[in-house]
Amino acid sequence: MDAFTPKREDRFTFGLWTVGWEARDPFGDASRPPLDPVESVHKLAELGAYGVTFHDDDLLAVEPDRERAVENFKKALADTGLKVPMATTNLFTHPVFKDGGFTSNDRDVRRYAIRKVIRNVDLAAELGATTYVCWGGREGAESDAAKDVKAALSRYKEALDILGAYVVEKGYDIRFAIEPKPNEPRGDILLPTIGHALAFINELEYADRVGLNPEVGHEQMAGLNFVHGIAQALWHKKLFHIDLNGQHGPKYDQDLIFGHGDVKSAFFLVDLLENGGYDGPRHFDYKPLRTEDPNDVWVSAAANMRTYLILKEKSKAFRADPEVQEALAASRVGELAEPTLAAGETVADLIAEDFDLGEAAARGFHFSRLNQLAIEHLLGVRG
Repeated sequence: MDAFTPKREDRFTFGLWTVGWEARDPFGDASRPPLDPVESVHKLAELGAYGVTFHDDDLLAVEPDRERAVENFKKALADTGLKVPMATTNLFTHPVFKDGGFTSNDRDVRRYAIRKVIRNVDLAAELGATTYVCWGGREGAESDAAKDVKAALSRYKEALDILGAYVVEKGYDIRFAIEPKPNEPRGDILLPTIGHALAFINELEYADRVGLNPEVGHEQMAGLNFVHGIAQALWHKKLFHIDLNGQHGPKYDQDLIFGHGDVKSAFFLVDLLENGGYDGPRHFDYKPLRTEDPNDVWVSAAANMRTYLILKEKSKAFRADPEVQEALAASRVGELAEPTLAAGETVADLIAEDFDLGEAAARGFHFSRLNQLAIEHLLGVRG
């Protein structure tokens, strides 16, 4: 066992839909057979994972009887000790959700969607989950003429308000986490980014119980800096959960192994998560490549955890490096935490202050050196 072998205390979790993906895409049929959730639980436990997450429909991969499937899943959890920190509901696969769940133009569908979520919230609470993710992959439109967006947002709010009231009434220790995404499978999805979701949460009746589950690839699909988005979510105290994977720029949702996309961003993300106050699971929402056979699925699952631990170790070395500490000071990074007005100062004091504009403008921030040191740690030539 080396330093990059995962342990339960690392709190790595996987969705059943990740390792269980049959690799079906819009242009090709499945390249792997269905995977029994029981096998997934046992294999993930062997690899050192802490927990497993699921959509309601994931449990029915090989056992169509829901009650029997749930009992099989519970037994696997008991046998392995794996936890269920998070659960969610599939409101996107069945054709009934082709225009969305919470925001479908069809009122009957909206009512069914809420009932479907409530049934799985009950199971989630029974299994000890404390986070319930809401990914609105079908909540959107391909044409501006097809959706009254203001009305759709009201219905989205209504659904989350109903669910919030339900968990309060039941006394469940569950918070909801919205997962933003800009597009795919819908042309344009409602609440497409972290910023949109944060603004929306402010309007909810149970805003204290609703936060975010951002995903690496989703923000990068929008051309945004994921590390900055996570920092803002932490600043708002709304980072309830996180989905880790890899992505190559603003294209379709690739769901690569964590670190197999923008590795520099992955490095700074791990650095932020480990030093920025996040104490939740490190959850992997990836898909094993369609080219891989069933055995390779577990190679890819292990790769997510190992990559995270490697980047975590590099982050520690980066922070401990005296040259990095010197470069951080030279770049005045720490100075940003100092209030602009000192204790006891007034706006009048600020206005009266002398300031040498030319001297201040001539100062360098030395960011190139700081960035190079990060790259050298990442590439393994330092530390």
